[in-house]
Amino acid sequence: MPKRILIVDDSATARSIIKRSLEICGFDDAEVLESGNGNEAMNVLKHEDVDIVFTDINMPYMNGEQLLKRIKSSPKLFDIPVVIITGMNNPAREKKLIAKHAAALLPKPLALPDLRKVLEDNLHVI
Repeated sequence: MPKRILIVDDSATARSIIKRSLEICGFDDAEVLESGNGNEAMNVLKHEDVDIVFTDINMPYMNGEQLLKRIKSSPKLFDIPVVIITGMNNPAREKKLIAKHAAALLPKPLALPDLRKVLEDNLHVI
């Protein structure tokens, strides 16, 4: 059964790059859902089952940290792995996000071996 992946980023280009990276890592048959911010993502999550969420940290309306908090505060959504993708290099914030149950943090630009490892660890495939 194909995996369902939600990509959340206010940049359509960034979403496209993440989607292409997933395809290169062997998820070319995955159903990819997209949202431009955390509010849109929460609306998707109300109506759709997803296996993993990849989210940017800096977005309008609801940022990635707020989205992580909302997902992890919901008993229905808590088990969905949330991977933060960020261009920021802030070890203190990264530690805080992991403490808030982020499954992983990946730097921009995405490194395919790192992405593959996150997929293996969180979806138990590949």
